[in-house]
Amino acid sequence: MTTSVHTNSSALIALQNLNRTNDRLGDVQNRVSTGLKVQGARDNAAIWAVAEGQRADMKALESVTNSLNRAASVADVSLAAGEQIVELIGQLRQHATAAADPSISAASRAAYNNDFQALLQSITSFADNAAFDGSNILNNSLTADLAFLANSDATETIDLSRQNMTLAGLGLGGTVDLTTATNAAAALGLVETALATATSRMAALGAESKRIDQHLVFISKLSDSLETGVGQLVDADLAKESARLQALQVQQQLGAQALSIANSAPQIVLSLFRSS
Repeated sequence: MTTSVHTNSSALIALQNLNRTNDRLGDVQNRVSTGLKVQGARDNAAIWAVAEGQRADMKALESVTNSLNRAASVADVSLAAGEQIVELIGQLRQHATAAADPSISAASRAAYNNDFQALLQSITSFADNAAFDGSNILNNSLTADLAFLANSDATETIDLSRQNMTLAGLGLGGTVDLTTATNAAAALGLVETALATATSRMAALGAESKRIDQHLVFISKLSDSLETGVGQLVDADLAKESARLQALQVQQQLGAQALSIANSAPQIVLSLFRSS
């Protein structure tokens, strides 16, 4: 090997090794500081692309969750109002039954009729006010059922059906009164039919509400699974990175020492030119 003060091959090799160690140490420090082994396309293009696709799905699922939460709110408001309406219909039946008794006085029948008419007005009020965010499925104001997002591609929906709980929808529209025993008997028949209709419609709404709740649980679990999957792809194993960091720090110190030794090698040339 040629001894030269111009070219120090040992120092060049030592410097290359030290630079390589520094680069690896920088990568490990980035993984430790960010907690990610894949921070961008430069780190691993294939894994980064997959992770970004899954992150996009997760963001879309947030929109699905918001839509389903709105559906659940509409259903809850409608169920609350619908259950009250069913309870009022039960009271209507009680009054109609009492008024159909031919033995009661006209004054008593008039009192029953006043309560009956007030209950009918309450049913109308409950149906009209069962709205959430401008949507009311009980007062027959919608021309179509409500549809809510069910998947991240927006290709599937979950419907919330209209349930007409107005007086007309329940068969209690027009003139229904208890002013006579005959009228009371006719009203009783209408009320019994309305009760069967109302309970059937509330059962259907309850089933749809339960389906919405179940789908919300599914979407939540799906989002968690996607998040876990992305983490497995891009998250750094900090236990391993800690071990790598310590090893590389030692290599860095040794590399610096080796470079120092290599740089001092040309000093031997001076000994060749000392006078005896």
